[in-house]
Amino acid sequence: MKTTTGETRMGLQGQAAIVGVAQYQPEKYSTAPRMFHLEQVADLARQALADAGLAASDIDGLCVNGPHFHEASSFVPAMVGEYLGAQLNFGEVVDLGGASAVAMAWRAAAAIELGLCQAVLCVIPQRMAPMGPDEDPMAMARAMRYGGHSTAFGAPEAEFDLPYGHMAQNTGYAMIAQRYKARYGYDEAAMAKIVVDQRSNACANPKAMFYGKPLSIDDVLASRMVADPLHVLEIVMPVAGGAAFIVTNAALAARSRHRPAWIKGFGEHIISKSPTYAPEMLDTPIGPAAKRAFAMAGITPADIDVAQIYDCYTITVLLTLEDAGFAKKGEGMAFVREHDLTYKGDFPLNTHGGQLGFGQAGSAGGMSQLIEAVEQIRGTCGERQVAHCDKAFVSGTGGVMSEQTALILMGE
Repeated sequence: MKTTTGETRMGLQGQAAIVGVAQYQPEKYSTAPRMFHLEQVADLARQALADAGLAASDIDGLCVNGPHFHEASSFVPAMVGEYLGAQLNFGEVVDLGGASAVAMAWRAAAAIELGLCQAVLCVIPQRMAPMGPDEDPMAMARAMRYGGHSTAFGAPEAEFDLPYGHMAQNTGYAMIAQRYKARYGYDEAAMAKIVVDQRSNACANPKAMFYGKPLSIDDVLASRMVADPLHVLEIVMPVAGGAAFIVTNAALAARSRHRPAWIKGFGEHIISKSPTYAPEMLDTPIGPAAKRAFAMAGITPADIDVAQIYDCYTITVLLTLEDAGFAKKGEGMAFVREHDLTYKGDFPLNTHGGQLGFGQAGSAGGMSQLIEAVEQIRGTCGERQVAHCDKAFVSGTGGVMSEQTALILMGE
């Protein structure tokens, strides 16, 4: 494809679009309904198809999450397709944690542009499923203590990380934040401002977990220290939820009910499983991923109207701002201090509240950023709508900055 400068670029041609979305309102696990994952997939697919104005018979591709699909550990696309009554020409299981939503989007777009299929359902169910008579709830609780770390015999983390206290996600992100602090300095108030600005956005989103609950910088700094320097309000709240979106070709996009969000550029980069083995913890995977996404789309960070940046922790947002090219390395905190990150501001960031304000529904957490970008491009965000929103940047993060994805969406 030729760019405006006449150069040939590789990648997507921008001929696939997201046209339908669906998302469960986040709830506490203790009160959310329990549904089998197959039930959730069907329900979310129904909602996304209705949103798009398409029929179930239009779907001939599927991207679903792994490896924690409740009803199957293998052959998941076949089981889901069978349950939906779909004839699939493309099936994919994506196992990139919080980077999965963006990863699904570009895989679906690539399959469509290759002519394999016309419409791909991308779905991640994240409500708890009913427990079977032989399932042990305590085993699940024990596994959750270790977060994304593997306890399997032979896993490097089981031998070299977990015995020395590197447990779950909090310690890994705190270690990265400490490294940043040692190299560039650390302004706790600037980090707290990320939370506060995003909470302001959540207060304009009736579906957010923390709707109607504003915060101050002092509130964040006074909250409990979980893993130095990360306070509890700088860490996402796990919630029950789930989401889906539909990617189609241009012909089906022309029939959809809303303004399509065209997938113009993407990037994906995986460095390591544990930050223990990262060559440099502060050179995150979003750097090369975002560089590729912007080059493919033929734009720069300065062209972006709204940024939906994966925000499992405040340090994730800071490093993404820097490595994706919105701020220079080591100057992310100054960038945060100097910009209004609310939907009313000069750098609208995570306009739905981010996962820090909306809630994180497991691997579906990253879906909330992508869906917000789609709805901003549509112009359907109500009070929090950003004026003249035509270009959106979306990022995903899996593990402890292990795997990151970038996506450029545009309205036409």
